[in-house]
Amino acid sequence: MQSSKLKTLLVYKFLEEYSDEQNPVSSAALIDMLAKKGIKCERKSIYADIAVLREIGCDIITTRPPAAGFFIASRSFELPEVRLLIDAVTSAGFITPKKTASLIKKLEGLVSSNQAAALTSQVYLESANKCDNEEIYYTIDSLYEAIKDKKRVKFIYKRRNIDKRERKAYTQKTFIVSPYALIWKEDHYYLVCNNDKYDNLMNLRLDRMSKILITDIPQRPISEVSEYSDSFDSADYSSKMFNMFSGKTDTVRILCSLDLREEIIDRFGVKIPLTAVDTEHFETTVRAAVSDGLVSWLMQYGNKIKVLAPQYLADMISRKAQSIAILYSNT
Repeated sequence: MQSSKLKTLLVYKFLEEYSDEQNPVSSAALIDMLAKKGIKCERKSIYADIAVLREIGCDIITTRPPAAGFFIASRSFELPEVRLLIDAVTSAGFITPKKTASLIKKLEGLVSSNQAAALTSQVYLESANKCDNEEIYYTIDSLYEAIKDKKRVKFIYKRRNIDKRERKAYTQKTFIVSPYALIWKEDHYYLVCNNDKYDNLMNLRLDRMSKILITDIPQRPISEVSEYSDSFDSADYSSKMFNMFSGKTDTVRILCSLDLREEIIDRFGVKIPLTAVDTEHFETTVRAAVSDGLVSWLMQYGNKIKVLAPQYLADMISRKAQSIAILYSNT
C-alpha cells in the first residue's frame, strides 16, 4: 500500500517536472522513470494513478497519437506569469547577482523543464547594475519584523566616496531610526523612517545598510513626524515622492503642453484633474513633496511644463536653470 501511494505521488512529480502541452509524457516514459526509482508497474496502473490524481483536482490532460501521453494543464503559475516574475527579478537592482540566479532557478521550477529551458535562453542578466550587498535579504526580514513590532532599528549606512586618487572608499555612519514602511520605487528598495534628530521622514536605501539590529526602543508615533495621524499610507507617500527625495508636501499647480497628457496621467493616475486652457495647453493640480527630486523631474520636460504655484518652487527651478546655463557658458 505504501509503495502504491508513493508511486502515485511520483507520477504527479514526473508530470509536474517534465510535462506541458507541447511535451506530454507517455505512460511508457512514466514506467521507465518509476523503474529508476525501484518501482515496477504496468501501463494499466499508470492509468489508475492518473484517475486518482484527477479525483483530487489535478488538471491532467490525456493526449492521443502520435504524441500519446499526459500533461498537467493547470499550474499555480502559468508560463507568461513566470516569465513576468523572472523579468522583474532580473531587472531589480537591489537583488544581488547570486540571489538573482537562485530566484530564477526557483521560478523555473514552477513550469516544466522544457519550458524552463526556453525561459533561461531568453534571460539576459546585467550584473553591473546589481547591488553586491548579500545582507539585504536579512535586512528586509529584520525591517519587516521591526515595523510589525513598532521598534526602532540600528544599522550602519554606507555611501561611496570619490576622491582625486580614484580610490574606492566609503563613508559609514550609524543610524538609529523609527521604521514605518518599505517601498520599492525606481528600481531600489527604500526604508521610510525617522531620525530622532528631526521631525520628518527620510528615505534610506536598503542596499546601503548592514549589521542591522532591532532595538527594544519603541518607534516614534507617525503623527509626530508626518501628516499621517494614525498609520503610514505607503501609496499616498510614494505618489508624492520624486526620485525618492523627501520634502514638505505642498499643492503644486502646473501648466502643461497638450502632448504631455499621457506622461502626466502615467505619473499621477487617471483620476488627476486635467483642465483645458487653450488648444495647446492644459492645467492640473497635484500634491507633491517639494524637493530637488521634483525640480529635476519638472525640468526634464523643458519648456513644456511651467509651475504656476507655489512661487517658491518656480523660483527653485529658475535658479537651477540659471546655474546650468552658467555652467555651460563657462565651458
